[in-house]
Amino acid sequence: MRLNAYLARAGIASRRGADDLIKAGRVRVNDVPGELNTYVHTGDRVEVDGKAVTAQALKYVLLHKPAGTVTTARDPQGRPTVVELVDEIPERVVPVGRLDADTTGALLLTNDGPLAHRLAHPRYGVEKVYEVEVEGEPGEAALQQLAEGVDLEDGRTAPASVRRLGPSKLELALHEGRKHQVKRMCEAVGHPVLRLHRSRYAGLTLEGLEPGAWRELEPSETKRLRTPLPGP
Repeated sequence: MRLNAYLARAGIASRRGADDLIKAGRVRVNDVPGELNTYVHTGDRVEVDGKAVTAQALKYVLLHKPAGTVTTARDPQGRPTVVELVDEIPERVVPVGRLDADTTGALLLTNDGPLAHRLAHPRYGVEKVYEVEVEGEPGEAALQQLAEGVDLEDGRTAPASVRRLGPSKLELALHEGRKHQVKRMCEAVGHPVLRLHRSRYAGLTLEGLEPGAWRELEPSETKRLRTPLPGP
């Protein structure tokens, strides 16, 4: 694998941080200074500042994100982070995508960089299912607009699946990943979001997981996630 990915897997730094270490001349592979295009092969010795490092085992974790936690590894404001909730895992895992601090629900964390990039990339259309409590009681016209597409400042949204769960509660399934998309869509049709919960991500549900709890994925689940995803 590429050297920066190897260092990320070893928990040394993010890929971008690893690039900085490499450019600073602090990384050596088989006693030769590493470069940005260096690849690490089985049996190679990698050192950072003269200390040997080893890539970690791949980990895939599903977290039931509680409200009030931020989807980062560290927060300058001192708020609790999702990474702190899974600190029992020795490997360094990071969240795939983001959920707002007040949004709850399914969040995947992993140290499999290529998979994380693929799942988060809009072109693959990974399904995300949300339960949304809104102001007022949306009528059929609002539901149809959400389903067919809403005009936002960054363009019209793709068609979505919409189901009414109650007078002011909806289920919304999206295949896009725009910032604050659900909140912006509901506001655009006149029903601002009061509470937002992601009940399913890439087919993974929160069955048996209380808020703040997590589990490692089953081999069958990771195999399904790693199966090449179709393009648009």
